[in-house]
Amino acid sequence: MELAELIGLRPVPCGGLLVALTRRCPMSCAHCSTTSSMAASEEPDQEHLLRFIGSFGAEDRPEVVMLTGGEPLLMPELAARLASLARAAGSRTALLSGMFFARGGRVPDRIMRAITSLDHLSASLDVHHEREVPRADVLRALRAVLDAGIPVSVHLTGTGGDDPYLADAVADIRRTFAGRVPLLVNEVRPLGRAAGLVRATPDGPDGTVAAPCTLAAWPVVAFDGTVAACCNQWTVDRRPVPPHLRLGHIADDDWQAVRERSLASPVLRMLRSVGPRRLHARYGTSPAPAGYCGSCHALADRPEVLAGAARDAGGRVGELLDRLSTEQQLAAGPAALVSRMGCARYAHLVETFPAQEKSHR
Repeated sequence: MELAELIGLRPVPCGGLLVALTRRCPMSCAHCSTTSSMAASEEPDQEHLLRFIGSFGAEDRPEVVMLTGGEPLLMPELAARLASLARAAGSRTALLSGMFFARGGRVPDRIMRAITSLDHLSASLDVHHEREVPRADVLRALRAVLDAGIPVSVHLTGTGGDDPYLADAVADIRRTFAGRVPLLVNEVRPLGRAAGLVRATPDGPDGTVAAPCTLAAWPVVAFDGTVAACCNQWTVDRRPVPPHLRLGHIADDDWQAVRERSLASPVLRMLRSVGPRRLHARYGTSPAPAGYCGSCHALADRPEVLAGAARDAGGRVGELLDRLSTEQQLAAGPAALVSRMGCARYAHLVETFPAQEKSHR
């Protein structure tokens, strides 16, 4: 599975499942959105998680399971077991790692066995990671994974399109792999330990136009086993999860129940189609709170908005609206999605252009 296909599935409701295996991480990056550390102990119950992934059906499954953390490769045997269960139902598995193990450029056997059970490995790289594991070591390790037949990508994070670190890292990676390794380039957000590093900026239109929420497409298994409808870290960490964003818990629910709740929820259909600020503008009796995600969380206290969403998106019309929004985003392609959600300057790098770079203006 290549990165462009993985990102291309992102707007598809229940097209994927995100799983936070653990909040533990041996690295101490200053911009970590999950505030992960080796002192953190939160992680889903393994038996519950195995049962949940084992509930996938051949005709009723996500196309991809994305394993994240913390650092998921602290639990390589569990990652391999989950990948095996997912594959038995026809799902593919990708994993995002901080590459803590890559010092010296090698991949320990125990971790390589886990990686070769996957369909894709993404390496997280940024100026903070490089202080703990040199970039050259990460790239050598990725070369070994490629040689083992597993597609790889690099998730780069910087401060924006003009960040000289990003320019240098992109050029280095493109040169090293001759354009054959795709990159997903994001910008640091004011979440977790990064809350004091960057300033929050206005996030999204004011409600006069539709702004679909792609983050509400894939269910997320959080560190305590709660299944949320949104992967924004604010939602994943908040307890209780706002009712309209809570899909269940892996101790009590299987994939079919979670999928049905996500697909049938009128408010989630509307969030995926027009976004939260448009919902406030259309149905609200008072102004929406500031911020795109803040206005979504506030829906829990706006019964008139929830009632309006239920009235207009509770039946066939809601299904059609959800489907049309998905089809429009799919037609635009993965680079368009990254341009909207990540760093627009480097959005085209989500696809590979070996031998000859495609021109972009």
